[in-house]
Amino acid sequence: MVKVAIVHDFLLKLGGAERVTKVLSEMYPDAPIYTLLYDENSVGSDFPAERVRPSFLQKLPKPIRSKHTFLLKMFPKAIESFDFAEYDIVISSSNSYAHGIVTNLDTKHICYYHSPMRYIWDWYNEYFEELGFGKYKKGIAKFMLHGIRMWDQLASKRPDVNLANSENVKARIKKYYHKDSEVLYPPVDLDRFKPKRKIDDYFLIVSTLSPYKKIELAVKLFNKLGKRLVIVGDGKQRAYLESIAGQNIELVGRKSDEEIADLMARCRGFIFPGEEDFGITPVEAMASGRPVLAYGKGGVIETVIDKKTGIFFKNPTLESLETGLAKFLSWEKKYFKSKDAIERSKDFNRDKFEAEMKKIVNC
Repeated sequence: MVKVAIVHDFLLKLGGAERVTKVLSEMYPDAPIYTLLYDENSVGSDFPAERVRPSFLQKLPKPIRSKHTFLLKMFPKAIESFDFAEYDIVISSSNSYAHGIVTNLDTKHICYYHSPMRYIWDWYNEYFEELGFGKYKKGIAKFMLHGIRMWDQLASKRPDVNLANSENVKARIKKYYHKDSEVLYPPVDLDRFKPKRKIDDYFLIVSTLSPYKKIELAVKLFNKLGKRLVIVGDGKQRAYLESIAGQNIELVGRKSDEEIADLMARCRGFIFPGEEDFGITPVEAMASGRPVLAYGKGGVIETVIDKKTGIFFKNPTLESLETGLAKFLSWEKKYFKSKDAIERSKDFNRDKFEAEMKKIVNC
Protein backbone atom coordinates (compact mmCIF):
# COMPACT_ATOMS: atom_id res chain seq x y z
CA MET A 1 0.00 0.00 0.00
CA VAL A 2 1.32 3.44 -0.99
CA LYS A 3 2.00 5.71 1.99
CA VAL A 4 1.17 9.39 1.46
CA ALA A 5 1.97 12.49 3.53
CA ILE A 6 0.69 16.04 3.02
CA VAL A 7 2.56 19.27 3.81
CA HIS A 8 1.10 22.77 4.07
CA ASP A 9 2.95 25.94 5.07
CA PHE A 10 0.75 27.08 7.98
CA LEU A 11 -2.58 25.84 9.36
CA LEU A 12 -3.66 29.03 11.13
CA LYS A 13 -6.75 30.09 9.16
CA LEU A 14 -9.05 28.69 6.50
CA GLY A 15 -8.32 30.43 3.20
CA GLY A 16 -8.23 29.27 -0.40
CA ALA A 17 -4.93 27.40 -0.06
CA GLU A 18 -6.14 25.64 3.07
CA ARG A 19 -9.31 24.53 1.27
CA VAL A 20 -7.13 22.82 -1.32
CA THR A 21 -5.19 21.10 1.45
CA LYS A 22 -8.48 20.00 3.00
CA VAL A 23 -9.51 18.34 -0.27
CA LEU A 24 -6.14 16.58 -0.43
CA SER A 25 -6.63 15.39 3.15
CA GLU A 26 -10.05 13.98 2.22
CA MET A 27 -8.61 12.26 -0.85
CA TYR A 28 -5.97 10.62 1.35
CA PRO A 29 -7.65 10.21 4.76
CA ASP A 30 -4.76 8.22 6.25
CA ALA A 31 -2.14 10.81 5.34
CA PRO A 32 -0.72 12.91 8.19
CA ILE A 33 -0.54 16.66 7.58
CA TYR A 34 2.78 18.36 8.32
CA THR A 35 2.88 22.11 8.89
CA LEU A 36 5.11 24.79 10.39
CA LEU A 37 2.51 26.16 12.83
CA TYR A 38 -0.99 25.01 13.77
CA ASP A 39 -3.96 26.72 15.44
CA GLU A 40 -6.50 24.14 16.53
CA ASN A 41 -9.02 26.82 17.60
CA SER A 42 -9.13 28.30 14.10
CA VAL A 43 -8.88 25.23 11.86
CA GLY A 44 -9.35 22.20 14.13
CA SER A 45 -12.76 21.32 12.69
CA ASP A 46 -11.18 20.95 9.23
CA PHE A 47 -7.77 19.70 10.33
CA PRO A 48 -8.15 17.68 13.55
CA ALA A 49 -5.15 17.74 15.87
CA GLU A 50 -4.62 13.97 15.69
CA ARG A 51 -3.75 14.26 11.98
CA VAL A 52 -1.52 17.34 12.21
CA ARG A 53 2.25 17.18 12.71
CA PRO A 54 3.48 20.71 13.52
CA SER A 55 7.18 21.59 13.47
CA PHE A 56 9.35 22.29 16.50
CA LEU A 57 8.27 25.95 16.25
CA GLN A 58 4.93 24.95 17.77
CA LYS A 59 6.70 24.55 21.13
CA LEU A 60 7.60 28.24 21.27
CA PRO A 61 5.47 30.49 23.50
CA LYS A 62 2.37 31.73 21.70
CA PRO A 63 3.40 35.43 21.75
CA ILE A 64 6.55 34.49 19.83
CA ARG A 65 4.75 32.07 17.46
CA SER A 66 2.32 34.81 16.47
CA LYS A 67 5.11 37.18 15.33
CA HIS A 68 6.09 35.66 12.00
CA THR A 69 8.60 38.39 11.19
CA PHE A 70 10.66 37.19 14.18
CA LEU A 71 10.63 33.61 12.87
CA LEU A 72 11.56 34.25 9.23
CA LYS A 73 15.08 32.84 9.60
CA MET A 74 13.73 29.73 11.35
CA PHE A 75 11.07 28.70 8.84
CA PRO A 76 13.50 27.10 6.32
CA LYS A 77 15.21 25.06 9.04
CA ALA A 78 11.83 24.00 10.44
CA ILE A 79 10.42 22.83 7.10
CA GLU A 80 13.62 20.87 6.44
CA SER A 81 13.43 19.15 9.83
CA PHE A 82 10.55 16.83 8.89
CA ASP A 83 11.42 13.19 8.21
CA PHE A 84 9.56 11.62 5.27
CA ALA A 85 11.64 8.45 4.97
CA GLU A 86 8.62 6.18 5.56
CA TYR A 87 6.47 7.71 2.78
CA ASP A 88 6.24 6.81 -0.89
CA ILE A 89 4.52 10.08 -1.90
CA VAL A 90 4.61 13.53 -0.31
CA ILE A 91 2.25 16.23 -1.62
CA SER A 92 3.24 19.75 -0.60
CA SER A 93 0.73 22.60 -0.82
CA SER A 94 2.97 25.64 -0.97
CA ASN A 95 2.78 29.41 -1.13
CA SER A 96 5.90 29.97 0.94
CA TYR A 97 7.98 27.18 2.51
CA ALA A 98 6.32 23.78 2.02
CA HIS A 99 8.05 23.11 -1.32
CA GLY A 100 11.38 23.15 0.55
CA ILE A 101 10.91 19.84 2.36
CA VAL A 102 13.73 17.32 2.04
CA THR A 103 12.82 13.82 0.84
CA ASN A 104 14.96 10.79 0.11
CA LEU A 105 15.66 9.37 -3.32
CA ASP A 106 12.78 6.88 -3.29
CA THR A 107 10.10 9.37 -2.18
CA LYS A 108 8.13 11.19 -4.88
CA HIS A 109 7.58 14.85 -4.02
CA ILE A 110 4.63 16.51 -5.78
CA CYS A 111 4.40 20.25 -5.15
CA TYR A 112 1.16 22.13 -5.72
CA TYR A 113 2.18 25.78 -5.95
CA HIS A 114 -0.35 28.42 -4.93
CA SER A 115 2.50 30.80 -5.73
CA PRO A 116 6.22 31.26 -5.21
CA MET A 117 6.79 33.23 -2.02
CA ARG A 118 5.42 36.62 -3.04
CA TYR A 119 6.96 38.81 -0.35
CA ILE A 120 10.50 37.92 -1.46
CA TRP A 121 9.76 38.23 -5.17
CA ASP A 122 7.15 40.38 -6.92
CA TRP A 123 5.56 41.87 -3.76
CA TYR A 124 8.90 42.65 -2.13
CA ASN A 125 8.46 46.44 -1.92
CA GLU A 126 4.72 46.25 -1.14
CA TYR A 127 5.53 43.95 1.79
CA PHE A 128 7.65 46.59 3.53
CA GLU A 129 5.09 49.27 2.81
CA GLU A 130 2.32 47.17 4.37
CA LEU A 131 4.39 46.45 7.50
CA GLY A 132 5.20 50.14 7.90
CA PHE A 133 8.83 49.48 8.87
CA GLY A 134 11.17 52.37 9.50
CA LYS A 135 14.60 52.63 7.91
CA TYR A 136 16.39 50.56 10.59
CA LYS A 137 13.88 47.70 10.71
CA LYS A 138 13.60 47.70 6.92
CA GLY A 139 17.38 47.28 6.61
CA ILE A 140 17.38 44.25 8.92
CA ALA A 141 14.37 42.71 7.19
CA LYS A 142 15.89 43.15 3.74
CA PHE A 143 19.04 41.36 4.91
CA MET A 144 16.93 38.48 6.25
CA LEU A 145 14.79 38.24 3.12
CA HIS A 146 17.89 38.14 0.92
CA GLY A 147 18.94 34.96 2.72
CA ILE A 148 15.46 33.47 2.38
CA ARG A 149 15.43 34.29 -1.34
CA MET A 150 18.67 32.34 -1.79
CA TRP A 151 17.21 29.41 0.18
CA ASP A 152 14.01 29.58 -1.88
CA GLN A 153 15.96 29.25 -5.14
CA LEU A 154 17.65 26.09 -3.84
CA ALA A 155 14.39 24.72 -2.41
CA SER A 156 12.63 25.13 -5.77
CA LYS A 157 14.82 22.31 -7.16
CA ARG A 158 13.52 19.75 -4.65
CA PRO A 159 10.04 18.76 -5.94
CA ASP A 160 9.90 15.99 -8.54
CA VAL A 161 6.57 17.22 -9.98
CA ASN A 162 5.61 20.89 -10.17
CA LEU A 163 1.95 21.91 -10.37
CA ALA A 164 0.66 25.49 -10.63
CA ASN A 165 -2.81 26.60 -9.58
CA SER A 166 -3.15 28.86 -12.65
CA GLU A 167 -1.39 30.06 -15.79
CA ASN A 168 -0.62 33.18 -13.77
CA VAL A 169 1.35 31.17 -11.20
CA LYS A 170 2.91 29.01 -13.91
CA ALA A 171 4.44 32.16 -15.41
CA ARG A 172 5.72 33.23 -11.98
CA ILE A 173 7.34 29.81 -11.40
CA LYS A 174 9.05 30.10 -14.77
CA LYS A 175 10.28 33.63 -14.06
CA TYR A 176 11.65 33.12 -10.55
CA TYR A 177 12.54 29.41 -10.49
CA HIS A 178 13.30 28.91 -14.21
CA LYS A 179 11.17 25.76 -14.14
CA ASP A 180 8.26 24.42 -16.15
CA SER A 181 5.07 23.39 -14.39
CA GLU A 182 1.67 21.94 -15.23
CA VAL A 183 -1.50 23.90 -14.48
CA LEU A 184 -4.07 22.17 -12.28
CA TYR A 185 -6.85 24.52 -11.23
CA PRO A 186 -7.83 24.28 -7.54
CA PRO A 187 -10.98 22.40 -6.57
CA VAL A 188 -14.05 24.53 -5.89
CA ASP A 189 -16.83 22.96 -3.83
CA LEU A 190 -19.58 23.92 -6.29
CA ASP A 191 -22.24 21.86 -4.52
CA ARG A 192 -22.29 24.45 -1.71
CA PHE A 193 -23.64 27.11 -4.06
CA LYS A 194 -27.11 27.26 -5.59
CA PRO A 195 -28.78 30.14 -7.48
CA LYS A 196 -31.91 31.81 -6.10
CA ARG A 197 -34.76 33.51 -7.89
CA LYS A 198 -34.95 36.50 -5.56
CA ILE A 199 -31.98 38.85 -5.94
CA ASP A 200 -31.48 41.68 -3.45
CA ASP A 201 -30.03 45.08 -4.28
CA TYR A 202 -26.62 44.77 -2.64
CA PHE A 203 -23.08 44.00 -3.78
CA LEU A 204 -20.87 41.52 -1.97
CA ILE A 205 -17.20 41.06 -1.07
CA VAL A 206 -15.88 37.93 0.67
CA SER A 207 -12.22 38.36 1.57
CA THR A 208 -9.49 38.58 4.15
CA LEU A 209 -9.33 42.26 5.10
CA SER A 210 -5.71 43.01 4.22
CA PRO A 211 -4.37 46.07 2.36
CA TYR A 212 -3.30 44.15 -0.74
CA LYS A 213 -6.89 42.95 -1.25
CA LYS A 214 -7.82 46.55 -2.18
CA ILE A 215 -11.14 46.46 -0.28
CA GLU A 216 -10.59 50.12 0.55
CA LEU A 217 -11.26 51.03 -3.11
CA ALA A 218 -14.70 49.45 -2.98
CA VAL A 219 -15.54 51.08 0.36
CA LYS A 220 -14.63 54.54 -0.94
CA LEU A 221 -16.60 54.05 -4.16
CA PHE A 222 -19.72 52.76 -2.44
CA ASN A 223 -19.48 55.60 0.08
CA LYS A 224 -19.54 57.99 -2.87
CA LEU A 225 -22.43 56.27 -4.67
CA GLY A 226 -24.50 55.37 -1.62
CA LYS A 227 -25.11 51.84 -2.88
CA ARG A 228 -25.34 48.95 -0.45
CA LEU A 229 -22.20 46.84 0.02
CA VAL A 230 -21.82 43.81 2.30
CA ILE A 231 -18.27 42.76 3.25
CA VAL A 232 -17.68 39.33 4.75
CA GLY A 233 -14.34 38.59 6.39
CA ASP A 234 -11.85 39.72 9.00
CA GLY A 235 -8.25 40.87 9.10
CA LYS A 236 -5.80 43.56 10.13
CA GLN A 237 -7.56 46.25 8.06
CA ARG A 238 -11.05 45.71 9.47
CA ALA A 239 -10.97 48.51 12.05
CA TYR A 240 -9.76 51.00 9.46
CA LEU A 241 -12.41 49.96 6.93
CA GLU A 242 -15.10 50.26 9.58
CA SER A 243 -13.88 53.75 10.42
CA ILE A 244 -14.31 54.99 6.84
CA ALA A 245 -17.44 53.02 5.87
CA GLY A 246 -20.76 54.81 5.51
CA GLN A 247 -24.09 53.50 6.78
CA ASN A 248 -24.74 51.78 3.44
CA ILE A 249 -21.72 49.50 3.98
CA GLU A 250 -21.91 46.49 6.31
CA LEU A 251 -18.78 44.76 7.57
CA VAL A 252 -20.25 41.58 9.01
CA GLY A 253 -17.09 39.68 9.98
CA ARG A 254 -16.68 35.98 9.42
CA LYS A 255 -19.68 33.93 8.37
CA SER A 256 -20.33 30.21 8.07
CA ASP A 257 -20.13 28.47 4.71
CA GLU A 258 -23.93 28.28 4.63
CA GLU A 259 -24.33 32.01 5.32
CA ILE A 260 -21.78 32.90 2.65
CA ALA A 261 -23.56 30.71 0.09
CA ASP A 262 -26.83 32.48 0.87
CA LEU A 263 -25.25 35.94 0.55
CA MET A 264 -23.61 34.91 -2.74
CA ALA A 265 -26.88 33.70 -4.23
CA ARG A 266 -28.83 36.87 -3.35
CA CYS A 267 -26.29 39.57 -4.24
CA ARG A 268 -26.65 41.74 -7.31
CA GLY A 269 -22.97 41.34 -8.07
CA PHE A 270 -19.73 40.12 -6.54
CA ILE A 271 -16.84 42.61 -6.23
CA PHE A 272 -13.24 41.35 -6.52
CA PRO A 273 -10.99 44.45 -6.35
CA GLY A 274 -7.54 42.91 -5.75
CA GLU A 275 -5.09 40.75 -7.68
CA GLU A 276 -5.00 37.07 -6.70
CA ASP A 277 -3.00 34.09 -7.91
CA PHE A 278 -6.22 32.25 -8.72
CA GLY A 279 -9.19 33.51 -6.71
CA ILE A 280 -11.76 30.94 -5.63
CA THR A 281 -14.51 33.37 -4.55
CA PRO A 282 -15.32 34.64 -8.09
CA VAL A 283 -15.86 31.02 -9.13
CA GLU A 284 -18.14 30.53 -6.12
CA ALA A 285 -20.11 33.63 -7.13
CA MET A 286 -20.52 32.27 -10.66
CA ALA A 287 -21.64 28.92 -9.24
CA SER A 288 -24.32 30.90 -7.40
CA GLY A 289 -25.44 32.35 -10.73
CA ARG A 290 -24.14 35.85 -9.98
CA PRO A 291 -21.93 38.14 -12.10
CA VAL A 292 -18.50 39.39 -11.05
CA LEU A 293 -16.85 42.82 -11.21
CA ALA A 294 -13.10 42.21 -10.95
CA TYR A 295 -9.72 43.85 -11.38
CA GLY A 296 -8.56 42.39 -14.69
CA LYS A 297 -5.24 40.98 -13.60
CA GLY A 298 -4.03 37.71 -12.11
CA GLY A 299 -5.88 34.40 -11.94
CA VAL A 300 -9.35 35.91 -12.31
CA ILE A 301 -8.83 36.47 -16.04
CA GLU A 302 -8.64 32.67 -16.35
CA THR A 303 -11.98 32.13 -14.64
CA VAL A 304 -14.32 35.06 -15.31
CA ILE A 305 -15.27 35.64 -18.96
CA ASP A 306 -15.38 39.35 -19.71
CA LYS A 307 -18.82 40.59 -20.82
CA LYS A 308 -20.31 37.12 -20.32
CA THR A 309 -19.91 36.15 -16.67
CA GLY A 310 -18.52 39.46 -15.44
CA ILE A 311 -16.81 42.76 -16.18
CA PHE A 312 -13.14 43.68 -15.67
CA PHE A 313 -11.84 47.09 -14.65
CA LYS A 314 -8.35 48.02 -15.85
CA ASN A 315 -6.45 49.63 -12.99
CA PRO A 316 -6.40 49.31 -9.16
CA THR A 317 -7.74 52.86 -8.74
CA LEU A 318 -10.97 54.42 -7.54
CA GLU A 319 -11.61 55.98 -10.94
CA SER A 320 -11.12 52.71 -12.81
CA LEU A 321 -13.36 50.81 -10.39
CA GLU A 322 -16.08 53.45 -10.79
CA THR A 323 -15.88 53.18 -14.58
CA GLY A 324 -16.02 49.39 -14.27
CA LEU A 325 -19.08 49.49 -12.04
CA ALA A 326 -20.90 51.78 -14.50
CA LYS A 327 -20.16 49.31 -17.30
CA PHE A 328 -21.22 46.44 -15.07
CA LEU A 329 -24.61 47.98 -14.25
CA SER A 330 -25.39 48.64 -17.91
CA TRP A 331 -24.22 45.20 -19.08
CA GLU A 332 -25.84 43.26 -16.24
CA LYS A 333 -29.34 44.58 -16.98
CA LYS A 334 -29.18 43.86 -20.71
CA TYR A 335 -26.93 40.88 -21.26
CA PHE A 336 -26.06 38.85 -18.17
CA LYS A 337 -27.53 35.34 -17.98
CA SER A 338 -27.25 33.40 -14.75
CA LYS A 339 -26.92 30.10 -16.63
CA ASP A 340 -23.72 31.34 -18.33
CA ALA A 341 -22.06 31.94 -14.96
CA ILE A 342 -23.16 28.57 -13.58
CA GLU A 343 -21.92 26.75 -16.66
CA ARG A 344 -18.54 28.48 -16.50
CA SER A 345 -18.04 27.56 -12.84
CA LYS A 346 -18.27 23.85 -13.72
CA ASP A 347 -14.84 24.04 -15.35
CA PHE A 348 -13.35 24.31 -11.86
CA ASN A 349 -15.13 21.51 -10.03
CA ARG A 350 -13.61 19.22 -7.45
CA ASP A 351 -14.02 16.02 -9.51
CA LYS A 352 -11.69 17.35 -12.20
CA PHE A 353 -9.04 18.26 -9.64
CA GLU A 354 -9.22 14.89 -7.87
CA ALA A 355 -9.08 12.86 -11.09
CA GLU A 356 -6.03 14.74 -12.34
CA MET A 357 -4.24 14.68 -8.99
CA LYS A 358 -4.77 10.90 -8.61
CA LYS A 359 -3.40 10.40 -12.10
CA ILE A 360 -0.25 12.34 -11.17
CA VAL A 361 0.14 10.52 -7.84
CA ASN A 362 -0.22 7.11 -9.52
CA CYS A 363 2.20 7.80 -12.39
